[in-house]
Amino acid sequence: MKRLILLFSLLGLISSCQKETQTIYNQVFESDDPLRPELMKKAQETFQSVTPREYRPNPYEKVELGKMLYFDTRLSKDGNISCNSCHNLDTYGVDNLATSPGDTHELGGRNSPTTLYAYMHKQQFWDGRAKDVEEQAGMPILNPVEHNIPSEEFLVERLKTIPEYVEKFAQVYGEQTHETLTFDHIGDAIGAFERRLNPRSRFDDYLDGDDSKLSALEKEGLTIFMEEGCTTCHNGVALGGGMIQKFGIYEDYWTLTGSEKIDNGLYDITKRESDRYFFKSPSLRNIEKTYPYFHDGSVDSLGNAVQIMAQTQLGKKLDDAKIDKIVAFLKSLTAAPDPKVIPIK
Repeated sequence: MKRLILLFSLLGLISSCQKETQTIYNQVFESDDPLRPELMKKAQETFQSVTPREYRPNPYEKVELGKMLYFDTRLSKDGNISCNSCHNLDTYGVDNLATSPGDTHELGGRNSPTTLYAYMHKQQFWDGRAKDVEEQAGMPILNPVEHNIPSEEFLVERLKTIPEYVEKFAQVYGEQTHETLTFDHIGDAIGAFERRLNPRSRFDDYLDGDDSKLSALEKEGLTIFMEEGCTTCHNGVALGGGMIQKFGIYEDYWTLTGSEKIDNGLYDITKRESDRYFFKSPSLRNIEKTYPYFHDGSVDSLGNAVQIMAQTQLGKKLDDAKIDKIVAFLKSLTAAPDPKVIPIK
């Protein structure tokens, strides 16, 4: 019996040592392992995985309230659209239209960007006029071309007639303030839901140390993407969304995009000549699925969009082989949102 006990103790010690050794190896590999591929090291210096990102924590009840609001057509005056109409989570947070019809069926002036990963951006909208997704959420609601709600008070009074909303707003905001159902809280709740829209892609697995997650072709595309200078604007965790940049540094963008309208971008807000044609650099996450491209949705093909960006922003004309490889890499950024987060239908 003593021998058996001694044997089991030795086996347990060996198993414990093996686990400890594996843990130490994993920690070394994740930090500074000399066996880590050089391309992976460069990628980890330029981009960030969604894994360690911790944004504003929100209680489950607030996220659920925001989800209800996101899908509710009563947030438009005539009940024709919801947030999900233009930012459809079944199609990666977009409607795949050049510009989107609002509550009155009038088309908006710019392409509707995806809400997936949007909270990671430094600012919101193509011209960066909102500081975060909470502030952004309220603006389309009051826009006469979009949700067409005539005033903050109009929407608040409408939602106050719905007992479920009265109860849920009181549950979420009751300890913070006397007035629980307010316009600011509507935007705050929607923002809480959008902060959950950060699915993992194969590229995140690669950044976390799994070299097998990218094919040889995708790695070639990643190499070209970095070497040609695309990372000047498309870097960090969202691969974009971090700066306002002129669209058309080397060539007028509309000569290549075929845009029907020349959009002045940030200039329309500031009226400074130095801001003409400046737009937010979009995130490239899910770019394979969020066509058509650019602020006006003027280009349908991802390959064409890559070529246009190379010419207008880098002053380069890339050959078809390089374009194809970059596109292959960009497809590794595709990731559908967690279905447990979305359904409310």
